[in-house]
Amino acid sequence: MDSVPRLTSVLTLLFSGLWHLGLTATNYNCDDPLASLLSPMAFSSSSDLTGIHSPAQLNWRVGTGGWSPADSNAQQWLQMDLGNRVEITAVATQGRYGSSDWVTSYSLMFSDTGRNWKQYKQEDSIWTFAGNMNADSVVHHKLLHSVRARFVRFVPLEWNPSGKIGMRVEVYGCSYKSDVADFDGRSSLLYRFNQKLMSTLKDVISLKFKSMQGDGVLFHGEGQRGDHITLELQKGRLALHLSLDDSKARLSSSLPSATLGSLLDDQHWHSVLIERVGKQVNFTVDKHTQHFRTKGETDALDIDYELSFGGIPVPGKPGTFLKKNFHGCIENLYYNGVNIIDLAKRRKHQIYTVGNVTFSCSEPQIVPITFVNSSGSYLLLPGTPQIDGLSVSFQFRTWNKDGLLLSTELSEGSGTLLLSLEGGILRLVIQRMTERVAEILTGSNLNDGLWHSVSINARRNRITLTLDHEAAPPAPDSTWVQIYSGNSYYFGGCPDNLTDSQCLNPIKAFQGCMRLIFIDNQPKDLISVQQGSLGNFSDLHIDLCSIKDRCLPNYCEHGGNCSQSWTTFYCNCSDTSYAGATCHNSIYEQSCEVYRHQGNTAGFFYIDSDGSGPLGPLQVYCNITEDKIWTSVQHNNPELTRVRGANSENPYAMALDYGGSMEQLEAVIDGSEHCEQEVAYHCRRSRLLNTPDGTPFTWWIGRSNERHPYWGGSPPGVQQCECGLDESCLDIRHFCNCDADKDEWTNDTGFLSFKDHLPVTQIVITDTDRSNSEAAWRIGPLRCYGDRRFWNAVSFYTEASYLHFPTFHAEFSADISFFFKTTALSGVFLENLGIKDFIRLEISSPSEITFAIDVGNGPVELVVQSPSLLNDNQWHYVRAERNLKETSLQVDNLPRSTRETSEEGHFRLQLNSQLFVGGTSSRQKGFLGCIRSLHLNGQKLDLEERAKVTSGVRPGCPGHCSSYGSICHNGGKCVEKHSGYLCDCTSSPYEGPFCKTEVSAVFEAGTSVTYMFQEPYPVTKNLSLSSSAIYTDSAPSKESIAFSFVTAQAPSLLLFVNSSSQDFLAVLLCKNGSLQVRYQLSKEESHIFTIDAENFANRRMHHLKITREGRALTIQMDQQLRLSYNFSPEVEFKVIRSLTLGKVTENLGLDSEVAKANALGFVGCMASVQYNHIAPLKAALRHATVAPVTVHGTLTESSCGFMVDSDVNAVTTVHSSSDPFGKTDEREPLTNAVRSDSAIIGGVIAVVIFIIFCIIGIMTRFLYQHKQSHRTNQMKEKEYPENLDSSFRNDIDLQNTVSECKREYFI
Repeated sequence: MDSVPRLTSVLTLLFSGLWHLGLTATNYNCDDPLASLLSPMAFSSSSDLTGIHSPAQLNWRVGTGGWSPADSNAQQWLQMDLGNRVEITAVATQGRYGSSDWVTSYSLMFSDTGRNWKQYKQEDSIWTFAGNMNADSVVHHKLLHSVRARFVRFVPLEWNPSGKIGMRVEVYGCSYKSDVADFDGRSSLLYRFNQKLMSTLKDVISLKFKSMQGDGVLFHGEGQRGDHITLELQKGRLALHLSLDDSKARLSSSLPSATLGSLLDDQHWHSVLIERVGKQVNFTVDKHTQHFRTKGETDALDIDYELSFGGIPVPGKPGTFLKKNFHGCIENLYYNGVNIIDLAKRRKHQIYTVGNVTFSCSEPQIVPITFVNSSGSYLLLPGTPQIDGLSVSFQFRTWNKDGLLLSTELSEGSGTLLLSLEGGILRLVIQRMTERVAEILTGSNLNDGLWHSVSINARRNRITLTLDHEAAPPAPDSTWVQIYSGNSYYFGGCPDNLTDSQCLNPIKAFQGCMRLIFIDNQPKDLISVQQGSLGNFSDLHIDLCSIKDRCLPNYCEHGGNCSQSWTTFYCNCSDTSYAGATCHNSIYEQSCEVYRHQGNTAGFFYIDSDGSGPLGPLQVYCNITEDKIWTSVQHNNPELTRVRGANSENPYAMALDYGGSMEQLEAVIDGSEHCEQEVAYHCRRSRLLNTPDGTPFTWWIGRSNERHPYWGGSPPGVQQCECGLDESCLDIRHFCNCDADKDEWTNDTGFLSFKDHLPVTQIVITDTDRSNSEAAWRIGPLRCYGDRRFWNAVSFYTEASYLHFPTFHAEFSADISFFFKTTALSGVFLENLGIKDFIRLEISSPSEITFAIDVGNGPVELVVQSPSLLNDNQWHYVRAERNLKETSLQVDNLPRSTRETSEEGHFRLQLNSQLFVGGTSSRQKGFLGCIRSLHLNGQKLDLEERAKVTSGVRPGCPGHCSSYGSICHNGGKCVEKHSGYLCDCTSSPYEGPFCKTEVSAVFEAGTSVTYMFQEPYPVTKNLSLSSSAIYTDSAPSKESIAFSFVTAQAPSLLLFVNSSSQDFLAVLLCKNGSLQVRYQLSKEESHIFTIDAENFANRRMHHLKITREGRALTIQMDQQLRLSYNFSPEVEFKVIRSLTLGKVTENLGLDSEVAKANALGFVGCMASVQYNHIAPLKAALRHATVAPVTVHGTLTESSCGFMVDSDVNAVTTVHSSSDPFGKTDEREPLTNAVRSDSAIIGGVIAVVIFIIFCIIGIMTRFLYQHKQSHRTNQMKEKEYPENLDSSFRNDIDLQNTVSECKREYFI
């Protein structure tokens, strides 16, 4: 939303004063020492070395010289009571005077009451402060966020290993004043306006609150026309309902405009700020802000009569409220600069109080506890044994689906009671020995982080389990169970040293919080447990609930769904188009070039231009040709569209939708070397640009929503069409054909190619309302080629050279990917440093890549070791990623190296230096070699541009074919380009971007393709001489013949190679379907090789390869070696004159067997024909005007794959390679669909069609009579191979196993 940043700055300027009034924020001089004047009684601790509380102010030298606990362990703490809530901005520590006792690290906790402590956090993690290195030096720490509290607790984490825990402390800050109101859940404050209606264009509401209840309305206001604003707690989250003039949406039914926060029922202060300017709203809870645009027709919020705080009273019904009221405390409540609580305290007339509202915050003395460890945490509390019955109740909250809540061994042999969470369901089991006596299941999704109350009561042979004040259905078989209470109740887990009968835990221990534990209807004092005077425990945090919502903020990217357990979060990336631990990585490639590089051919693909960036994937058509990779993005109106009746007062306008955002389209365009869109305007008495000097009648809108009065073929800024530049317009006085305003159809068609203006988003036409005036337009798809990212490469040729870029900002997620090639032993690919943090990628040895990163918790190193050398001057791919879940390193297709990220501690990657590529800031360990396609978080770094102005670095890097040459198949040659490579298929019988597309054709009876070897004719597209040309003055020492065929006809002549004398080589099918290769080397000497493994005229594809090197001959059929033969030394091979596929039309004196096979030649499909480096069939189909090739009869290009067991009619249909979007040739005049005189033209067309049908009928009759004179086995082009076989049935007996061929070598 473009206006959100603007809104933020406006609100900051307008309301910063009000906000600071509402929150008595940190003063500039808020750094007074607060502990130095405290009495010794203000200090307390978990224990004391002296047995009494020791003063522990900074620089205290009296007595023990500070505080040391009786035992130095992780359960010790020192706290102070500052007397009132104050603003705390800094702390300082010393060791104990004159001793070797000091603390090396500690954490802080704060409280308003000395109960329900809150741990100090930074970066959403419990913060660890560095302590002292000796007893006397003072270590200060300024808090990143000031804290308002009365009690401060220091918790030692580590201490001098040669001494004990010892501390002297100081706290710095200043006084804090606030206005507080306490709402008891049945009260509210009404702020009544001076007039009936309060209409505001801008609002600022700020407050702080604390509560133990997860639901309740904090404030509400509404107007008669439907305007309303409501802020309420819903299950521990804050929901804001806000609507302007939307009478349909009422509070009871509408969804919240925004929801923020989590676990807000923790009895700690939370701040709220709502800022509105018109429909733009900023909603902030604690540190998290959500921006949204509210519903409504106007920009004003109209509230009638009053605003209510703490609840929504029902008019006319005192003490009745519309929804559940807020129960808790609100502090510093400001509405548009008005201090509501101050007015209420001073009993001003604007405030009306409903119920009991007090002006000090009552604090319930509830002690929560946290079970920290899923294997070792437990709490043991005593009970009263042998009572007839049992009563236990408590509240819990957790994110884990499974965990033991309670285990107790019952008295009198009545068994063991187990209460557990299993799959988020509460399960109560009583079992005696191995027998299950009773079982009750209730609830679902109880691992939602909310407080849930549980009560177990057993009286008079009846067990009752109550969850959230609702009794579960009784166990069906528990009516006879007699239960006697035990003396030990284990909550959360079991100690390791107990027998199974004392405490059972069939699942893992509970991780979460509990409070309000009652046994036998008596509350249990958990502070006594902490002090060691009641029960026992392990791995507990007492007097705080340290639950954390790991899904707030949601670190699952791209709309991933976050779920969590107590220790971690999980991302469900389904339906996001992204993958990875945090849904960071796009599952699609960034361009059509990358898909082509992976071996894909033309088709529809999704591309994600910025990879892991914020832009989503866009569907495009990748038209992958031999020389270019086109990316086409179609819009919603691809057809030729007729326009009439448009003028300047009533213009015709059509907006184009490309199926993606403008940002996505811009990313495609900016990442391409060239983009274009064809625009066509067909007109009759409809002017286009009104050239030479008039106001345009038609224009188009581009990416920046600007009008463009130029047309296809013209550069921007020139009000012309293509014909104007060529000086070929119909009327030389105008620069567009349509501007001549002729009463006949004409058009202006051309390509728009200025990238900064593309794509076309709208066309506007205003000149089609005159007599006989009409037009039709068509705008083609956006088409781009040339990937500016994938082949963007540089070469580093000195170790001291490097490229530098701005700092890499990637606090939570960082991915780096690139290609490299080198011959160096080691070198740093890139490095970015912070004050403590850093990130580095390097080749540390010829076979190792190392990824090192430090986010403040110490360096993490990942190494991928390759089994082969990586400094082999070949391109290799590297991808490194770090997110809040894991750090990983991928090299080529080797196994990925992964390490889980710690859930605690620092997690923001904070860098501040420049990013160095190809070297380091110290100019040591520089990289020698090439780096290509460097992307950081999906964004390309333009290495080539930076290299142009950097010494020691060259743009580009040659040698792509050495790494990727294998992608060119079937004899295709890899050709180097500055930006990549292409496959030259000139010498291959195949074609396509990888020389993998077969070139095949259907032969009819009598079809002949003859290639003459008389001169070195070129067959390349650029007419350059082919290295494979064969000259007439030398006989080939090697012959390699390969082709595929499908036929049902036998005998058939497939291939005939004629030498300059009477010698020849013939490949044919005999009458029985066996394949025969005949070498006629002189009049007397012939060699015949027959392969009769099967009937090859069986309508299946067969592949033949004949290879002769010198005098050694091999024949392969269907990839199996069928024959090896050596000609005698006397044999002489002659110079080749011609090669014929199908019927030989010249009178060459063929022997009887070849002549019999040549009667019809070849009927069927032939593909991928190659003779040495000549592709005669490809030459006939692609280069007939250049190559020395002659075609007689009908040769129809088709795929042989379609002919296998299928209809020839389907095979011989010509398959055009037209634009995938059905592009038509718009240079032709308009079809009669847009002509107004269609009646006259229609009559002419009807007459012409009638004459054509008559001619076709006569020709059909003639051809039919002519064909009857031929053998019945000569078939038309579009008949089935089965019919071919059937037609020959009288003349060819395929079941005859007696070969008619003579002097054969049978294989």
